[in-house]
Amino acid sequence: MVGGLCLIGCLTTGARVDAAEPAPEWRSLFDGRQLGQWKPTPFGGEGEVSITEDGLLRVARGADLSGVTWQGEFPSQDFEIALEARRIDGSDFFCGLTFPVGEDHCSLILGGWGGGVIGLSCIDGDDAANNATMQIVSFEDRRWYAVRVRVTPERISCFLDDEQIVDLPLDGRRISVRDEVIPSQPLGIATYATTADLRNIRWRPLPPAGP
Repeated sequence: MVGGLCLIGCLTTGARVDAAEPAPEWRSLFDGRQLGQWKPTPFGGEGEVSITEDGLLRVARGADLSGVTWQGEFPSQDFEIALEARRIDGSDFFCGLTFPVGEDHCSLILGGWGGGVIGLSCIDGDDAANNATMQIVSFEDRRWYAVRVRVTPERISCFLDDEQIVDLPLDGRRISVRDEVIPSQPLGIATYATTADLRNIRWRPLPPAGP
């Protein structure tokens, strides 16, 4: 349960990694010193992307969307990606994490539609405000939130501060992103008219499921 509301219409099973096996090691995607293979996303009207003195990746508020897109290699399934994000100012989403799902892509939105909506965009053509993954959460400015997404051929699982907020089986589902977020593909982090800080961006592979 997050923000007093339970996820509607999603299952609560589907962990992939055998608890008896050691978890794969996390691999950093941001060292706190340079952007590396992250590049500012050319949305049009975007805010500046910079690294702060204390090693944070800051996405400044733009007219609408601002963010960064990963230019390096990244898997399309059987992975987890994690980061910490906080909203500095603004009233919309401070983390729109776009990630591959096999041959498709999807976005986890945190704080959209006026600051409180979370969910996946898009599921069967419906964005995060209009599908079964939608929840309302009261986010605090300048507070860090831990975000983690797990993608396997069978499902998308999402966690906020280690609490599961999405467990979506993929069988029979159509996965996509909103048109304006296409520049974030295949892997990107965006904000909407909001300044946000990001840190501890990392990923790890997951072992494929057995028969």
